[in-house]
Amino acid sequence: MSVGVGMVRGRLRSLVEHRWFQRVVLGVIIANAVVLGLETSIVAGPPYQVLQALDDVMLWFFVVEIALRLVAHGPRFFRDPWNVFDLLVVGIALIPATGPMSVLRALRILRVLRLADSVPSMKRVVNGLVAAIPGMGSVGALLVLVMYVSVVIATNLYGTVAEEHFGDLGTTAFTLFQVMTGEAWPEIAADVMVHEPSAWIFFVVFILVVSFAVLNLFIAVVVSGMESIEELAEHEEESDAKVMDELRAIRAQLATLQAELATARTEPVDPDSVTVPAPAS
Repeated sequence: MSVGVGMVRGRLRSLVEHRWFQRVVLGVIIANAVVLGLETSIVAGPPYQVLQALDDVMLWFFVVEIALRLVAHGPRFFRDPWNVFDLLVVGIALIPATGPMSVLRALRILRVLRLADSVPSMKRVVNGLVAAIPGMGSVGALLVLVMYVSVVIATNLYGTVAEEHFGDLGTTAFTLFQVMTGEAWPEIAADVMVHEPSAWIFFVVFILVVSFAVLNLFIAVVVSGMESIEELAEHEEESDAKVMDELRAIRAQLATLQAELATARTEPVDPDSVTVPAPAS
């Protein structure tokens, strides 16, 4: 019985891991994303009914696809984060929901992110971002620290002269976030400088430190992570090339040995060269 189950799983595994099957799944994911996008523009009439029918068909296609992969891989299915992601997205879409909760069905648009794992160039970018997460955490902590110090200083300096922008810590934090993104900061600075002409010094220093220094560190960390991924990929390619060269050399040696053995078997034996052992006394 277990042998039969193993054979079925093996065949299903070869099916779901086949290149054409994965391409079909990606094609349906892209088509479903297009259908979900059209449903936001076409909300009534026969075209909307057609889109809903296509949406239902694609949803059940995803259910069958995930069921096949779950049976094929067994418990190992849950070791792949993308498999768990697909299971959650499709499972949420199957939950009966009406009214505002019907948006849960639209969460299937998230499956289009699976392209990031299927397209090699996008996969390298994602791997670079993942590799940069530890460094980004350190830079993020530095940014939070600088922001908190700036919020306290700005609230104490300008809380009384520009209460609409710096009246309390929360308001000041939102104002400095606007300044950090470059959104309407000249107007904010102008409102403060009416009462504090030297306020431009604070804004210039804040923008230089936060926007030009700390935020650029994020870019540097991400680029460094992507470079490390590229170097690792090149190293793996070089290792694979060396392994292939060694395999070719071994195959050439085996072919030479086989040819020598075949020649030795086909050559006639010279009777004079055969030595007959002397009889034992």
